[in-house]
Amino acid sequence: MVEVATDVTDGPETRPGQVCRELLAALDASEGRRRRRKRDTTPDAIGLTIKRDLLERAIAADPAPDQFEAWLHEQCLAAGGAEGGVRAMALSIFEEWRLAQEADSFRDWLSRGAPSDDALREPAPDGDRTSTRPSNTSR
Repeated sequence: MVEVATDVTDGPETRPGQVCRELLAALDASEGRRRRRKRDTTPDAIGLTIKRDLLERAIAADPAPDQFEAWLHEQCLAAGGAEGGVRAMALSIFEEWRLAQEADSFRDWLSRGAPSDDALREPAPDGDRTSTRPSNTSR
């Protein structure tokens, strides 16, 4: 019988507030990609704003792991007429939180600050945006 190593965590669940704090840091890469697109990215910006707001509220509330899905559902109901966008972002957050519980590699990536080539880049000290360095790396 051959044993296959899995990428699944068997330890205690991480609090939603901690994972959401790390997901919020990872939004920088999405914002960097959005800004470099040549098309109108207004819908992307709206979605990222909704997601950022939900993540910030989840960090503040830090519901128990077994109550996180219900907490997200409450946020959708509270949105009233804006429920569609909030529901889509809540589902995205819930899926990412579940992935962080189940996949060590994803959790490790988040805990390292979600390094990405797509992260926002800071202008060089002289203000020239053509020579940039990633903003999510240690200096």
